[in-house]
Amino acid sequence: MKADPAPAVAVRDAADADMPAITAIYSDAVLNGVSSWEYDPPDVNEMIRRRNAIRAGGYPYRVAEHQNTIAGYAYASAYRPRPGYAHTVETSIYVAPTTQRLGVGRQLLEDLIAQCEDRGYRQAIAIVGDSTNAQSIDFHLKMGFEQVGLVRSIGFKFGRWMDQVILQRALGEGDGSLP
Repeated sequence: MKADPAPAVAVRDAADADMPAITAIYSDAVLNGVSSWEYDPPDVNEMIRRRNAIRAGGYPYRVAEHQNTIAGYAYASAYRPRPGYAHTVETSIYVAPTTQRLGVGRQLLEDLIAQCEDRGYRQAIAIVGDSTNAQSIDFHLKMGFEQVGLVRSIGFKFGRWMDQVILQRALGEGDGSLP
């Protein structure tokens, strides 16, 4: 029996009309997951402020649409603020619980990588909240990232200490040439 093809997902720039859905996806991550170590979900206005700040820095902020619904979103941002890090981005991806395991995250990350390479970035860093988050770690490894660090017991959420896993992926030529 032939497997069903991946669902049709359109990835595009996030629009103002998408922000309530993005806020709901992030709120679920804050309240129920370890991807974000915030305790209280921000409101739509704060999410708009954050998105606008990311875009003002020249970084991509993208959404995945599946069956006329926002299925997830992803963005790149500055890894660190100092000029020496200007060629490195930190990636963030959030997928709605109802559309997880449908390939939405893969399509978002592939698109985000392409967007960052088009902008000339050379390295991508993914910070995974907690070393027990095998699904996210495995996903990033399958997407060409490698684990380069583990910081133990750096965060506290849900009544326990959590680790931070650092993964890295070269973009474009990576460090094979000067920028």
